[in-house]
Amino acid sequence: TAVLPLPNDKLSWENLNIMFSTAKGSVRRNALSDFIKIQSSGKIAMKLATNDKLVGVHTCRENTDDIFLSTKEGKCIRFAATDIRMFSGRNSVGVRGIRIKKDDEVISMYILKHAKFNIDQRDDYLKISNSIRRKEIKKNISFNKLETKLTEEKFIEMKDTEEFLLSVTDNGFGKRSSAYEYRVTRRGGQGVANMTVNKKTGNVVASFPVDEKDDVMLIAGSGKLIRSPVKNIRIAGRTTQGVTLFKIEKGEKVLSVAAIKDLNLSNEETN
Repeated sequence: TAVLPLPNDKLSWENLNIMFSTAKGSVRRNALSDFIKIQSSGKIAMKLATNDKLVGVHTCRENTDDIFLSTKEGKCIRFAATDIRMFSGRNSVGVRGIRIKKDDEVISMYILKHAKFNIDQRDDYLKISNSIRRKEIKKNISFNKLETKLTEEKFIEMKDTEEFLLSVTDNGFGKRSSAYEYRVTRRGGQGVANMTVNKKTGNVVASFPVDEKDDVMLIAGSGKLIRSPVKNIRIAGRTTQGVTLFKIEKGEKVLSVAAIKDLNLSNEETN
């Protein structure tokens, strides 16, 4: 099941695509205009293979967005939206987005801004930003004193467009990672590590973009929940297992994770 909010400006709809993703790793891209007129009886959106289910539906732009798929066993893949041909029909299963193992499944699909930089620029940016975060170097240090070919202008550009991905496991572990750590590849591969999972951490239940100003809410199967600021969650490499975000009881599992954008509570809500 997926709920898809659309922009208020209907004129922008003609420039948008709609992306579908399933648990078995299939993806499909259609023009949003294919779904403008829907009868009260509904309309077929996507044909599903046996034992498959829909896990994500998002709008995207053809030349400026990437598709990010993540699986419960800690794998992920990132590829350009244009790597999926535009489908003209709605009654099809799509194409392979990620190749998964027998017991694995895709848990989510999200849209990332297409990154424009080379590998050397990315590596230098991550090295410098991590050093600033660890206070090994000052924020306002002169780039002339750094061993890098990255210009200060490019660093600022990358900093302003950087996105972070929050990944959480069913045993309450989580971490944030820069989206720059997830290189763009071709669709249909086995992907790369998104998070280290083991018996201690459990499987990944959520992996999605977050803003530092967001809060995040984790809900366990017992009905317990916890809410905390995203800025308090440590930024770590994509292959780490993260830290404990939610101390759950034995036998409990985190079932759902959601970002909360609006932090401006009314007086009635806070009293």
